[in-house]
Amino acid sequence: QVQLVESGGGLVQAGGSLRLSCAGSGRTFSSYAMGWFRSAPGKEREFVAAIDWTGSRLYYLDSVKGRFTISRDNAKNTVYLQMNSLKPEDTAVYYCAADLSPSKLRIGQSSYWGQGTQVTVSS
Repeated sequence: QVQLVESGGGLVQAGGSLRLSCAGSGRTFSSYAMGWFRSAPGKEREFVAAIDWTGSRLYYLDSVKGRFTISRDNAKNTVYLQMNSLKPEDTAVYYCAADLSPSKLRIGQSSYWGQGTQVTVSS
């Protein structure tokens, strides 16, 4: 069982930065692929970024490439999403996800999800 708790959301102006954190419980955290998804009003949840258990394979939504960076610290059971050059269209609730299968995670079929953290980007 893995429990995930996100933090770091907030209100920021366009062009600003935020860093989201996702703290995971459980001794086997380092075995899981981790990812971030987001859900905006009126839109389906979409994949944002993912990282494999080693931290060596990274995956991004095209629209966030070059602006967002996913990373993990297995010693702290934490995964991060550094978001730079934020745009109003990045406004959404951001969710952390975990699964032993990176392919399942990337298509939104993760076994574990956090409660989400709101990110609002003003223009």
